Amino acid sequence: MRMTKLGNLGSEISVVGLGGEGVLRTYDRDDEAQSVILEALQQGITYCDCARVYSDSERYYGRVWKNKPKLRASIFQTSKSASRDKDGALEDLSSSLQRLQTDHLDLWQIHDVRTEEDLARISGPGGALEAFISAKESGTVKNIGVTGHHDPHILSKAVEQWPVDTVLMPVNPVEELIGGFLTETMVKAEEKGVAVIGMKVLGAGHYIVPGLDITAQLLVRYALSCGITLAIVGCSSPQEVIELSAAADLPLLTDTEKNQVTELFAPHARKMAFYRGVI
Repeated sequence: MRMTKLGNLGSEISVVGLGGEGVLRTYDRDDEAQSVILEALQQGITYCDCARVYSDSERYYGRVWKNKPKLRASIFQTSKSASRDKDGALEDLSSSLQRLQTDHLDLWQIHDVRTEEDLARISGPGGALEAFISAKESGTVKNIGVTGHHDPHILSKAVEQWPVDTVLMPVNPVEELIGGFLTETMVKAEEKGVAVIGMKVLGAGHYIVPGLDITAQLLVRYALSCGITLAIVGCSSPQEVIELSAAADLPLLTDTEKNQVTELFAPHARKMAFYRGVI
């Protein structure tokens, strides 16, 4: 597994991470979820994504760490809170730690920032940002980040104004075409030394088109070719994890190859950015 440094944090992690979607964003599918997590660990994936609102994702990881506590030390475990106020965020953190069966998070992220109102509530007096900063100061959280997939201008402001270490944002051929996250947010992140983590890499699977030879591995290679730190993908089976892991060791796309992939999405790019809420 190819490894990378996470921005200025000094943490060495795999260039692909196990996303919190797929089988992890379910309830009561313990055996399937554990098989995916364990395969990821077997493949050398060390970045593990989840969120307080992602169904039983935290509990699935927690069962693995409870049974294999020595493995936890080598894993970069993340989670997220969508609460906008300090008290709510701290409650989420307490719950996340309990569900994950761990005493700290390597990365805790302000989840799904969409609007000016979000920015104001989170950063205002008694806002969630106070909880994130205090959790990092106490050592309960090693790093803090922000996530968003709705409005690149809003996410760019969060990156610019908040003391975050990472930003999680969409990275795929559609984003290359319509601009925003890759042309504005990523620039702000690079200016501040904030690590960029790519999500929506496969467009929830909608971007995989066998007839055009657009495979999951090609899209992962595409995302990594955009200059990001790492890409995360939700998986629903051990086989999907194996394919994700294999993509990490394949060459990055050349500019010509990247342009060829991008052009395939050009006719319907804006409609394909479904996660932005635009049609």
